[in-house]
Amino acid sequence: MFYVPIFSFWNLDGIVYFFADLGFTIVGLFAFFHALAQRVDAYTAAERMTKPAWLGITGGGAAAMLLFSPGGFGSIFWLAGLVAVLVYMVDVRPKLIEVQRGPRW
Repeated sequence: MFYVPIFSFWNLDGIVYFFADLGFTIVGLFAFFHALAQRVDAYTAAERMTKPAWLGITGGGAAAMLLFSPGGFGSIFWLAGLVAVLVYMVDVRPKLIEVQRGPRW
């Protein structure tokens, strides 16, 4: 009888790519819906691009991460989508929250 273990070091890269793709795609969808839920004037008050621009950036990034996968064909588009979404999450989102809630101590 031939036995193939479910987990082996030969397919470890596939497992890592799967969980990275799943996790970052969820982050991309969260970024898009967060951008959708914000007020229009908050973007100009935070001195960032307009709301439709960020909806296009985060929506395009999330779509690229849904359509392509890391380590496969089109992985450069997946990476570009990831960078676009992470720019929103790291730079724009905290500034929008600060503008709408007010500065914290």
